[in-house]
Amino acid sequence: MEKFMKKLLILLALIAPLSAFAQDDVGTCGWGSKLFEGNRGLAPKVLAVTTNGSSGNQTFAMTSATSGCSRDGVVRSNWKTVYFIDQNMNRLARDISRGEGETLASLSQLVGIEKADQVAFNAELKNNFSKIFASENVDSKSVHAAMKTVLASNQDLANYSNNL
Repeated sequence: MEKFMKKLLILLALIAPLSAFAQDDVGTCGWGSKLFEGNRGLAPKVLAVTTNGSSGNQTFAMTSATSGCSRDGVVRSNWKTVYFIDQNMNRLARDISRGEGETLASLSQLVGIEKADQVAFNAELKNNFSKIFASENVDSKSVHAAMKTVLASNQDLANYSNNL
């Protein structure tokens, strides 16, 4: 029984970090993210996660809002945003083209836009409507990717691009 438990613990220790790679934001804060910032690929990601996990600093960074982590208490997921866009595509297009509306307000809440940045967020999306909705047949993933690009290119709103 003891051998089985050891094998199970080893298996869980190996699988747990790998399951985290399903998320796009693994290693985006903590010392590991700072140490391997700008590197792409599996190896830097594994090293960033290993650094964060072995030192326990990511948990501290999340609670103290240091090392690139935020402390707004909101867990965000890209699939929820894409799903929201997919389910509200026409209303969202209308609201973005006007720079206001209930669906746009709901998106900004889902993304975590602070009240102080709301007007700039709405205006930026409105000004880039043709980039976001590049064709009549655009899909939710394309709209999502275009919004991320638009926000990332605005220095005042770039921090929200990771929340999308």
